[in-house]
Amino acid sequence: MLAGELYDPLDPELVSAREHARDLCQTLNNTRESQQQERRALLRELFGAGGDTVWMQPPFYCDYGTNIQLGTRVFFNFNCVVLDVCEVKIGDYTLFGPGVQILTPLHPPNAALRRQQEFGKPIEIGADVWVGAGALILAGTRIGSRSVIGAGSVVTRDIPERVFAAGNPCRVIRAIAE
Repeated sequence: MLAGELYDPLDPELVSAREHARDLCQTLNNTRESQQQERRALLRELFGAGGDTVWMQPPFYCDYGTNIQLGTRVFFNFNCVVLDVCEVKIGDYTLFGPGVQILTPLHPPNAALRRQQEFGKPIEIGADVWVGAGALILAGTRIGSRSVIGAGSVVTRDIPERVFAAGNPCRVIRAIAE
C-alpha cells in the first residue's frame, strides 16, 4: 500500500487499522473546546508524527492517521479530510483552511480490477504553506515551501516553492516576493 502498489482495501489488517483511526477521529470530533488535554492525547495517538504540536479544529477525518507525518504547529481548520493510504508529509507551520481534502488513493482504470484493488501515491507539502478553503490536493503531488494555494483549487501537479497558485487545475499565478 505505502509503496504505491495495488492492494486489497478489504484486507482484515487494513480494515482494523482504518476502524481504529476512525474511532479516534470520532472521539476527537466529539470533544469540546475545553477538553484540550484529551484532544492532545488523541492527536498524539492518531498521527504518525506531529501530534504534539498540531493545531486542530474538529471535525477532522482520515483513513489511517499513522501515515500522516506533520511538522511543527501544522493547523487544520474545520472539516478537513486526509485520506492517507500512502504517506502524507506536511512541513512546519503549514495552514489548511476549512474543508481542505488531501487525497492519496487512486483506483485502477480497469473496472474488474477496481472491484478488488486500489493503490495510491504519496503527497508532500512543504513548510509555511497556506492552503485555502475547499482546496483538493490529489495523489502524487508536491507543494513547495512558502507557497499559497487559492481557495477551491484542485492541485493535480507539483507546485514550486514561493508561488501563489490557484484554479482547476491549479496553476502558478505569480511568484511570492519575500
